[in-house]
Amino acid sequence: MKVLVTGAAGFVGYSLSQRLLARGDEVIGLDCVNDYYDVRLKERRVENLREAGGSRFTFVRQDFGDYAGLVASLDGLSFDRVAHLGAQAGVRYSIENPHAYLHSNLAGHLNLLEVSRHRGLEHMVYASSSSVYGGNTKLPFAVEDRVDHPLSLYAATKKADELMSETYANLYRLPLTGLRFFTVYGPWGRPDMMMWIFTKKIMAGEPIPVFNNGEMWRDFTYVDDIVSGVVSCLDNPPPDDGQEKAGGSYLPHRLYNIGNHRSEHLMKVVEILEAECGRKAVIDFQPMQPGDVPQSYADIAAIQRDLGFQPTTAIDVGVPNFVRWYKDYHGV
Repeated sequence: MKVLVTGAAGFVGYSLSQRLLARGDEVIGLDCVNDYYDVRLKERRVENLREAGGSRFTFVRQDFGDYAGLVASLDGLSFDRVAHLGAQAGVRYSIENPHAYLHSNLAGHLNLLEVSRHRGLEHMVYASSSSVYGGNTKLPFAVEDRVDHPLSLYAATKKADELMSETYANLYRLPLTGLRFFTVYGPWGRPDMMMWIFTKKIMAGEPIPVFNNGEMWRDFTYVDDIVSGVVSCLDNPPPDDGQEKAGGSYLPHRLYNIGNHRSEHLMKVVEILEAECGRKAVIDFQPMQPGDVPQSYADIAAIQRDLGFQPTTAIDVGVPNFVRWYKDYHGV
């Protein structure tokens, strides 16, 4: 299979590309390699993919928010399916720099839909987010729930991506699968994410910012489990059979949660990090941040039923794996 993976220099896109290359697929990795976080980490990921894939990996350095540039950069390259995982991430950053989300998450998603429909592709899988559940109080969050009350612009753009996808499934019968990821973590993660920030600060003896005075729960999902779910979806396009799909569509468009199906207390994760870092954390308790939610918890019944997805990595395994990778990456 030939797969275009957007965000290939990013955390999940890189991890997916590694898995696809390991099973023998051809991967076109597309990424603009912007400076949202340390570019050196992104370049290291790209080099790893070149080493792993050889002639089966092609890297395209391009901003997918630029439609003309995107089309030109893909000219002459063939692929069957798309894993559109590139996006401007981050709830808090969306408050500081909203226009980055307009460009990458809205225009960028539309551009990939256009590329996919003009090429008549077999399937496009795209990254949504658990943030779309916003102010919902019913737990666990299920794909059948209403998601009309986003608490951040980031969440609103991801909900908009789902709506745009529904229209393309209707107008062009383009098979689409949207994946609502829940708190992804693991090796080769992002420096702006909690796991990296806490590990770095604990090892340096610096205070870690713990919001909502520690009363936070997250469905922490190990990256290998996320990738297993993405691959299962990529391999199984939704049929255009008029039957109701996960998420409620009768078109060839599905929505799935991909989570660990466990809502863990944040302070439990801090305790594991303390043990792995070999020192106690200095905790700076802070109030809830704008746009944030106190708890996330994934109902994964739909993807379990349809594709047999089953997460296998608990935090007492995944968190130590991340810390070991972090120490090795930084040579400490």
